[in-house]
Amino acid sequence: MRWKRTIQLLDVHCEGEIGKVAIGGVPKIPGNTIAEQLHWMNTDPKGEALRRFLVLEPRGAPIGSVNLLLPAKHPDADAGFIILQPDQAHASSGSNSICVTTALLESGIVDMQEPETIVTLDTAAGLVRAVATCRDGRCEKVRLTMVPSFVHELDVKLDTPEWGSINLDICYGGIFYALVDVGQVGLTIEASKAADLVKAGMILRERINRTMSVVHPEIPAILGVAYVMFRDVDADGAIRTCTTMWPGRVDRSPCGTGNSANLATLHARGKAKVGDIFKSRSIIGSEFEVGLSALTEVAGKPAIIPTITGRGFTFGLSQVALDPFDPLAEGFALTDVWGPSAGEIGTGK
Repeated sequence: MRWKRTIQLLDVHCEGEIGKVAIGGVPKIPGNTIAEQLHWMNTDPKGEALRRFLVLEPRGAPIGSVNLLLPAKHPDADAGFIILQPDQAHASSGSNSICVTTALLESGIVDMQEPETIVTLDTAAGLVRAVATCRDGRCEKVRLTMVPSFVHELDVKLDTPEWGSINLDICYGGIFYALVDVGQVGLTIEASKAADLVKAGMILRERINRTMSVVHPEIPAILGVAYVMFRDVDADGAIRTCTTMWPGRVDRSPCGTGNSANLATLHARGKAKVGDIFKSRSIIGSEFEVGLSALTEVAGKPAIIPTITGRGFTFGLSQVALDPFDPLAEGFALTDVWGPSAGEIGTGK
């Protein structure tokens, strides 16, 4: 074969959200920490080219993420990883942490111990501790202890021509979220409303980032509101969520970092305390358990330590390759499946 680059992917999903894991052929990423490597991925043309190679067409697809498996930089970690999505590389993700843990154990990269294996993941947002329940050679479920989550600002008012004045919370759960009660945009969180939810989420995200500056106080590589997550409460008390993702799709899972951010709002409003466990349900009905395990601080701000429990499933093994003569090697995206903003990441050719 005349391929210039090949990368092997283990196909995994967590509660419906695809998080493929690049387990072979990953090039060396510059940086002394995962946060520095994330910054390189988002600022260096070579990093952008690698991301586009894996997530854009003709090799990639609109749905899901690709996780770059990297050597751990922290001495206490088993492996590091960075999440690649169409807009940029991201620091943290609960569903992708479950996918990576499942991939590490079921592929044998990390030895599986039954009935329980502890895996420590090095991310740009900090260490994530994964406790995997294992039986008969597979991961039955994974409980994550997430990075500290905190409120940036509650009850932010945003005036919109579409829905009038909207209240939202800006919070951090490994990345920054704008959390919006879904009724404010006249919608409900159900599969038939996915396209409408995405459209509303993309409008709000663009306006929020145009008018607000949000930077992590200790990790400058993490900045800007990455996602708008709509929220509601089901009749049985479960938190119903829908995270909208650029350039135009919804998270199939209940969203680990989003629920971590939302849990920080519940604690700040006196609606959650240490030891509480909540059920969170996605737009397709899949579920996470969300727990508040401890209190802490980040740069002097009150923060919480959340836990997220869910399931990962492997469903394939593939290899993607780069033909040096391919005129579409740069990758492209079209608005018919990628959403109305997809033209920003096309080849321009």
